[in-house]
Amino acid sequence: MSFLATGRGRLLRELSGRRAPRPQRQGSPHFSLTPTPTPRPEPLQSANVSVVFFAGTGVHAAFFRWYSGHHLSLDGLEDAAEQAVEPPPPVSLAKSLASLAEESAEAIQRQRKPLTQMERKRLAELRIKKRVKAQYLNGKFYDLMGKVVANAETLEDAYDIVRLNSNVDLACAKDDVCFVTLAEQLRSGEFDVRANAFSVVAKRRGEGCLVLPRLNLKVVQEAIRAVLEVVYRPQFSKISHGCRSGRGYHSALRFISDEIGVPDWCFTVPLHKEVDSNVNSKLIYLIQEKIEDTQLVAFMQKMFDAKVINLVFGGYPKGHGLPQEGVLAPILMNIYLDSFDHEVFRICLKHEGLGSEAKHVSEDHGSNLRRWFRSQLKGKDENSEDQTDCQTKIKLYACRYMDEIFVAVSGSRDVAEDMKSEIVAYLRKSLYLEVDDRLRLMPVKRNMQGLQFCGVFVRVETKENAKLKAVHKLKEKISLFASQKQEIWDAMNLRVGKKWLAYGLRRIKESEIKPLGLSTPLLDHIAKFRKEGMKTDHWFKTLLKVWMQDVNAKNELNEDVLLSKYIAEPALAQDLRDAFYNFQKQAEDYISSETAATEALLSNLKRVESISTCTDGGIIKIHAPLSYIQKCLHRYGLINLEGFPRHVSALALQDDELIVSWFAGIIHRWIRWFSEVDNFKELQLMFVECVRKSCIRTLSAKYRMYEKLTEKRFELDDHGIPMVEDFEATIKPLESSYSFASTDEALMYGISSSGLFVLTLSRVRVPTRQFNCFVMGCQSASPSMYVLHVKEKQRFPGWRTGFSSSIHGSLDGRRIGLCTQHVKDLYLGHISLQSVDFGSLVR
Repeated sequence: MSFLATGRGRLLRELSGRRAPRPQRQGSPHFSLTPTPTPRPEPLQSANVSVVFFAGTGVHAAFFRWYSGHHLSLDGLEDAAEQAVEPPPPVSLAKSLASLAEESAEAIQRQRKPLTQMERKRLAELRIKKRVKAQYLNGKFYDLMGKVVANAETLEDAYDIVRLNSNVDLACAKDDVCFVTLAEQLRSGEFDVRANAFSVVAKRRGEGCLVLPRLNLKVVQEAIRAVLEVVYRPQFSKISHGCRSGRGYHSALRFISDEIGVPDWCFTVPLHKEVDSNVNSKLIYLIQEKIEDTQLVAFMQKMFDAKVINLVFGGYPKGHGLPQEGVLAPILMNIYLDSFDHEVFRICLKHEGLGSEAKHVSEDHGSNLRRWFRSQLKGKDENSEDQTDCQTKIKLYACRYMDEIFVAVSGSRDVAEDMKSEIVAYLRKSLYLEVDDRLRLMPVKRNMQGLQFCGVFVRVETKENAKLKAVHKLKEKISLFASQKQEIWDAMNLRVGKKWLAYGLRRIKESEIKPLGLSTPLLDHIAKFRKEGMKTDHWFKTLLKVWMQDVNAKNELNEDVLLSKYIAEPALAQDLRDAFYNFQKQAEDYISSETAATEALLSNLKRVESISTCTDGGIIKIHAPLSYIQKCLHRYGLINLEGFPRHVSALALQDDELIVSWFAGIIHRWIRWFSEVDNFKELQLMFVECVRKSCIRTLSAKYRMYEKLTEKRFELDDHGIPMVEDFEATIKPLESSYSFASTDEALMYGISSSGLFVLTLSRVRVPTRQFNCFVMGCQSASPSMYVLHVKEKQRFPGWRTGFSSSIHGSLDGRRIGLCTQHVKDLYLGHISLQSVDFGSLVR
């Protein structure tokens, strides 16, 4: 009998006795160990071990692989094979279904998209929020410094937030920071604030000194910021915008344009104050109302003493990602001014609930309960107010974006003056802030220039009815038709002038050929002034130069006007010229007359409506500051004094990708900030006429090639620099990508509103002295050093132009090392200057 027939049973029994059963994988099918008939094996003899190979596959082949690895004895296996093997119990239907559900969940987890950087930042803040909530007891938070901030896990989450703000992948190499040691220093009070900060002194006098944190202190500040936001964010009022989820720059402008209506008076409150002992004491008092933690208060006092928080009211616009704003300044400013927000509600309730009625009304909405309460106090009938149609109620509207305050009042001037006085008095006496004495009430309906708020213009415009729209549409059609005829007239005159130049050159050449007999007395007379050996082209240029001096061609705009005015038009028939200019004059007269008639009609309608009705049909419009944007384009070298695009010489030495990213960053910021303003169509012309052409000319100047070849070589549309015909298709994906950033400013504060600046190439990498990238959390090598240029001084309030308008003067000419990716991120607005460690060279 063969080995397979006699020893298989004993072999399997030995296996079951010596080897523990393999655990069954959940969800996998069950295999029985009962042997099945197999083909006849072929024995292979060896010096040390005898192994049987089976031709088939299955359990026996797996067994012999295990047998050869563990050197079992053949006699033991033959005895084990004679014993019966009991099969394990079958898997139930419920377990099979459960295993299928788990496998489907694992498949969904594998197919799920990876988290974005902002989602990771939100998760890190949620983990900190859970630790803060655990310290809440009886209306206050206790021991936040020792239990939450001085926690290695919290500090690691704060470090991840710093890296995410710097657009650094969390999977990359990290800095050499020991969070356990840092947490122990914070708990014991051994952390030195001044040693973890550095100061930057301005080169010019009067610009002061700027104190900025190093990485360890930056991480601690980020942890404190997250803790304070968890404590105070739920109690902020609805009029507060800035550094809050769902309440940022765009929500503030929507509130003004959609919810206020058309008030009678409005004003902004300009604040100017640096933190002193009074403001510091008031802020500490407000913090202690919700937090009972002397260690946290003492640590914040150390940061105030080291001047590393940089809390300033006024001075520069907030939320623009400027280095001098810092990490803790936004949340501390909201905490400090939250009491002012509640004071506005008190003033509103006082005047709206108990104040006298105004004379002009804009809408007939009000609370019936408030109306009844007012009538009971004054002894009037409940329906007495409904008997008068033009009797309005006093309304107060307020909107605050960080330290910029916008107030609108519907009512009489006396009531508006009383509200203004109460607001100013509270800011000065209770909050110890300085308010400009030149604060004046502005009549909304008479002020056509508008009011500056959040870097844009807020103005009231007349709502057009159907008749006015029809008149304006007819005027636009006539103006368009007249401009088209003017373009055709200029093009034909230019064509005639160019043909005249070609004909003159040909006649001069033909005059040299005597057999043709084409010479005239005039040509013969002019030919006397020709020098011997002068070529024909040179001679013709000399004649043109003399003629241009004679007609004073320098006063003309360009060569097209010169040829049209002095060559083509004098050669045309007088009747044709008179007919064309008569048509243009009539079109211009019609447009001007209709404009004057429309303005007279509007003034009459306003006068009549102010007497007969309570509404004037006005609407609040938000306008981008086009004139200031154009000044910035000239200041940064994109256009010349006449407004024509030119190349930016400061970018000529940088890589092509960085040059294109610099120009694309301007357009991305304009789309992000001004996509909802009412004059966005006027801004679209600057996209193409200024930014795109300047980009093309910068690349052409770098490679010394024609602009058409440059435009074909570089696909600018793919980088978000559109042409006129492709504008809508290009900016649509950009607007959708910025929707999340515009609605959640708590995650994108300082990044979504960061402006563009100029970096010039200082030097490339020197082998003897190499640096890493100066962006916090980045360990990549810096291939180049750049110099930061400050083009504008600090001002408050500032305009939104796409450029950084208030970088601190001490950073002008500062050398920083950056990797290529972070230079691109700074240009495109993915990170701000707050992520740059300007003290890397000071160490």
